[in-house]
Amino acid sequence: MHRFFVKPENIIRDKEVIITGDDVQHITRSLRLKSGDQMIACDGKGTDYLVELIDLNQKEITCRIIESRKSRGEPDIEVTLFQGLPKSDKMDLITQKCTELGIRRIIPVETGRTIVKLNDKKAKRRVERWQKIAYEAAKQSQRGKIPSIGPILNLNEALEMIKKEKYDLFLVPWEEARGNSIRQVLKNWNVDKKAGLKRIAYMIGPEGGLEEKEVQTLIDLGAQPVTLGPRILRTETAGFVVLTVLMYEFLEMEDV
Repeated sequence: MHRFFVKPENIIRDKEVIITGDDVQHITRSLRLKSGDQMIACDGKGTDYLVELIDLNQKEITCRIIESRKSRGEPDIEVTLFQGLPKSDKMDLITQKCTELGIRRIIPVETGRTIVKLNDKKAKRRVERWQKIAYEAAKQSQRGKIPSIGPILNLNEALEMIKKEKYDLFLVPWEEARGNSIRQVLKNWNVDKKAGLKRIAYMIGPEGGLEEKEVQTLIDLGAQPVTLGPRILRTETAGFVVLTVLMYEFLEMEDV
C-alpha cells in the first residue's frame, strides 16, 4: 500500500488528513489514485493512519481517517550518529542507508582530518539535500519518523552537544580498542541496565579516522571505545556496521 508523510497540523481532529505539496502531483498523476482508494499517511511522529481519499484537486487531497496505529518501522532505541564530514557525495549514501536502518539523528562534524570545507551557504544547501534524502529513505523503508539531519558542527560544538544530551551510551569505534566489541560493551550491562539504554550515540571519523587526541577527549567524556574487527572500514561503511550491530543486539532486526 502506498505511504506518505504528512504534517501533523494537516491531521484534522483525527478525522481527516490533508495532503499538500509535491505529493499531490505524485498521487494524482504518477500513481493515478482516485476517490475511494486507500493509502497510509504517517504524521512523522510514529503514528500511521489508514486513510481513504475523498476529494482530490490540483492543490490538495482530503482523506478520511479509517484507523490509526503505531508505526511498525520505528525502533525502540534512539540512535544518533556523529559523522565526520566525508568527501564527495559519501554523506548522501550514509544518510540514505542509516535512515533505512533506523537512525534517529545524524550530525555531520568537522574534525581534525576533515578535508571538506563548506561556507555557510554551501553547508545550508548540503543539509537541505541530506534532509530530503532522509525523507525519501524514510518513506521507502516505511519509517514512522523522519531522521533529523544537521546542523554541521565543528568538533568543539559537537562535544558540547554530547555533554548536553547525556546519552545513555556513547560509542567511538577505534582501531586501538582491541578486544572490546560492541557486543562485549552491551554484555557489561545487566538486564535491568540494558533495558534502560534508550538513547545511544556514536562518532565515526572522516577519511583517515579520528585523531588519537579526539578519541581520548571522547573517552574522557564517558565514551566507550570499541573495535569493529580486524578489517579497516571506510568512513561510509563504519556507520552502517555500528548501527546494524546495535539494531541486531536490541532485537530490532526481528519481524514482530
